[in-house]
Amino acid sequence: MTFSSFRIAVPDAMLDDLRSRLRGSRFAARSGSRPWHGGADPDYLRELVAYWADGFDWRAREAELNALPHYRAVIAGRVVHFLRIPATRPAEAPAPLPLILSHGWPSSFVEMLPLADRLANPGRYGHDPANAFDVVVPSLPGFLYSDLPDRPLTRAVLAETLHTLMTDVLGHQRYGAFGGDIGAVTTGWMGALYPGHVAGIHTIHPPFPASFDDRPLSPAEQTFFAAEEAYDRTDGGYSAIMATRPDTIAAALVDSPAGLAAWIIDKLRDWSDCHGHLDSRFDRDTLLTTITLYWVTGSIGSSFRQYFDMDHNTARPDITVPAAFTLSAEPVMAGFPREITERCCTNIRAWSEPGRGGHFMPLEEPDLLAADMTAFFSSLQRP
Repeated sequence: MTFSSFRIAVPDAMLDDLRSRLRGSRFAARSGSRPWHGGADPDYLRELVAYWADGFDWRAREAELNALPHYRAVIAGRVVHFLRIPATRPAEAPAPLPLILSHGWPSSFVEMLPLADRLANPGRYGHDPANAFDVVVPSLPGFLYSDLPDRPLTRAVLAETLHTLMTDVLGHQRYGAFGGDIGAVTTGWMGALYPGHVAGIHTIHPPFPASFDDRPLSPAEQTFFAAEEAYDRTDGGYSAIMATRPDTIAAALVDSPAGLAAWIIDKLRDWSDCHGHLDSRFDRDTLLTTITLYWVTGSIGSSFRQYFDMDHNTARPDITVPAAFTLSAEPVMAGFPREITERCCTNIRAWSEPGRGGHFMPLEEPDLLAADMTAFFSSLQRP
């Protein structure tokens, strides 16, 4: 299989239309007196939309993104977009282990860029350049510049697509895999399905077993699941809509940039380690880069597909390859017991609970995560 270079090029007319829509945005009244209690806060959203319309410089961000090596490949008849960032390391150093970094929802390849740079060029950050990795950062199928497959978008299909990218397209017969959220589940499937090629997996959201029937839940597991159920009662509305009526909500979001921004920032605030203050973790240019990419590609609806196709998933085999985990410090992960993952991962090499960095940890805590990943994946390169 071959791949070709790619550049992001948003037409001027599309940007003009975007600004026109932003300037004509209408905003709902807040539900109740507490900001963010009913979802995206109208006051914050109004400020963000005003900056998006008249302060945000998309062309500058587009140029920054295009300074990176973007490519597209055709896999099973569908386009897959990815970045391929080569390791910067001494000539005498051994060949680096390739790593693939997979994002989740509502995210994009942009989330992985700070982490990817630290893994590919550690010398820039004061670390040993001999520990650099070749890094591949895909847009998952259905996200941004990657097409949906012509079959249900299951976890196995995601894993198959990314494995084909690494092996048949890029020629890496042995590689490591990392992910968060959907990317974490996909990473687990890659390790389970392709143990002869996947050197090891690292995720910030540890995998669950396909079944809990082998033994009763422990007290720690019972406590965790009760807390998760309680949290979902206030947070789970988004997934219920996207899993049952994706086209209905997509019709609104693909037509209203303000609505699109609200849908995304609500989860960024809830799931990140920002303690209720989005700007403490994400500068607005970074937020708007990902939101603009969703807008110009019209891909918010297709990003829901893996929710809508959830019932097509089958049971994942156990994961036997070496595995390491750096747990996200987001509300739904509080008190996550290691024994859940021990039910399905037979070779856990590292388990870290740093207590900081949320659902978007590659963007929130890239130094912390790069250190953990370097230690783990470097150990797999040594005899």
